[in-house]
Amino acid sequence: MSNPYQEALGQTLISRETRERIVLVGVTLDGTTDTETDESLDELALLIDTAGAIEAARMTQRRDRPDSAYYIGKGKAEELKELCLAVDADTVVFDNELSPAQQFNLEKLLGRTAIDRTAVILDIFAQNAHSLEGKAQVELALLRYRLPRMRKGSSGQLSQQSGGIGTRTRGAGETKLELSRRRIQERIAKLSRELEVLSRTRKEQAKGRTRSGLGLVSIVGYTNAGKSTLLNHLTDAGVLAENRLFATLDPTTRRLALPGGEPVLLSDTVGFVRRLPHGLVESFKSTLEVTATSDLLVHVVDSTSSDPLGQIAAVREVLREIGAEHVPELLVFNKLDTARAEAMELCQEHPGSVAISAKTGEGVDVLLRTIGDRMRAIAIVVELMVPYDRGDVMAAIHREGEVVSTSHEDGGIRVRARLSDASAGRLAEFVVKAD
Repeated sequence: MSNPYQEALGQTLISRETRERIVLVGVTLDGTTDTETDESLDELALLIDTAGAIEAARMTQRRDRPDSAYYIGKGKAEELKELCLAVDADTVVFDNELSPAQQFNLEKLLGRTAIDRTAVILDIFAQNAHSLEGKAQVELALLRYRLPRMRKGSSGQLSQQSGGIGTRTRGAGETKLELSRRRIQERIAKLSRELEVLSRTRKEQAKGRTRSGLGLVSIVGYTNAGKSTLLNHLTDAGVLAENRLFATLDPTTRRLALPGGEPVLLSDTVGFVRRLPHGLVESFKSTLEVTATSDLLVHVVDSTSSDPLGQIAAVREVLREIGAEHVPELLVFNKLDTARAEAMELCQEHPGSVAISAKTGEGVDVLLRTIGDRMRAIAIVVELMVPYDRGDVMAAIHREGEVVSTSHEDGGIRVRARLSDASAGRLAEFVVKAD
């Protein structure tokens, strides 16, 4: 029997000719500023453009706290209804998170779909997931989001089936079939079990990587910062790199030789964004776990951003959520080719960082040397005595580490080399001294 969720994942973007018209709504609450609200709405506009829709208008309001029924209050909701009619909008998207009750009340008053930022991000992920694991992760997040929002109309059909971002049948779990809560809960349980198996597989793979002695460097950063472009430049990985948010979701790992000759594994991860839905982070944990087990994080930052420090903070917040805050970080300010002054200023403000252009390759040689220096600082310097007839051991030392010096003695070759803990442990019988 076919799975309607998996079939829905295969749907394509809506065409530019039929793009939905969206009204954006942002609320400035205590502790935030109007400027922060405007910047967040600008990012939301990019998100809905990525999802295939277009901004028709936007509305903002300042409140001490959200209205329990409509988030923006009954009077403002009436104004929003008039604005939607004036601009012929299909859907209203709130930058703030709506409760199921607020969403229901707004849709009833407005006569059109009302969703929040989380739904838009989930919609984009549903469009861009391609691997079986990625599709399962997105489907799980969508089902968890939809479950508390399920309700029946008089016909017994689920509501929100008329169209709109987050409501079209292209997203995982979005179907016109009548789905009971029990079926969705069973599906959530099944997906959770499958992803747990995949998580265990990844952990076994990580153990294998540790035994191989290869260091792991993960590229992280805000969405559209240039991570995939950098991976392609360094390794010819052929990863999709487009100037839009969340162009790639599935992780890619490639082998990279550093200037000193030592090999490492370089991994690209899904881009982060402000207020990345917690349910999505939970669903993608099996994928993101590779970040937490890395030896070094290359944190790529978009120098052309209006708020690069805010983006850095957003990425670090997600890293804390997935348990990767302890991993050493190298800040890399990208897009030197279009924002040279900004990139150099950011570098000066963050000692030890690097400015590059992943597109042109400028500064990448400095980046590679810096990665090599950081990885060598992590490795330990070991002195080994290798018998002359053990060429296999010498080959392993050269393959897994960096040889500092060699000298020929009566008992064999004395080698000083930088090795990972795993490699040093595996060659313990030949180790005579470790610094």
